[in-house]
Amino acid sequence: MMQERVLALAGLAQALKQVRRIAETGQADAAVLATALDSVLRIDASSAEDVYGGSESLRPGLRLLHGYFNNLPDDEQLPKLALAVIQLERRFINDRDMVQRVHQGITQARNESQRAGSSTHPEVLATLGNLYSETVSNLRPRVMVQGNPHYLGQADIVSEIRAVLLAALRSAVLWRQMGGNYLDFLLRRKQLLSAVEAELG
Repeated sequence: MMQERVLALAGLAQALKQVRRIAETGQADAAVLATALDSVLRIDASSAEDVYGGSESLRPGLRLLHGYFNNLPDDEQLPKLALAVIQLERRFINDRDMVQRVHQGITQARNESQRAGSSTHPEVLATLGNLYSETVSNLRPRVMVQGNPHYLGQADIVSEIRAVLLAALRSAVLWRQMGGNYLDFLLRRKQLLSAVEAELG
């Protein structure tokens, strides 16, 4: 279970790092973006590894966790963003109507992805971004993303960021489903680091 918890945390860190990259540069890493969006669409996956299409696709996130648990954070903003998303997850899960709306929206996006042949198709990004805007962004505390105003003023970039934030929330939900809680960061850092190192080989 600890291994699956670590994969979910890696998915969370990886998605939020991508949010930061898009907000700063207007560009996403295509492979990491696909992993994040695919994880949203795989609502029926049977394991954490299946959610992300295999642990190999989470290596960037695992490296981020390795740095964090060794007190060598890659980006000072990432832990703050992760905490905000983890807090948001509690409010999201407790709102059953919103959970249902998001599930329906993801089903629609999955159908669009199948037609387009890609989870990163602009139509899919727009659907997921709008879904986040109409549902999750109404919860408090809001996840505040800092970046380059030039890119944050572009509707398609903002939509892409929201779609990846939905992926981060997906990972936070998965982490909780795998038994994760705040005590992990206080009491189980060594166990988590060992699990990260085992995944990284």
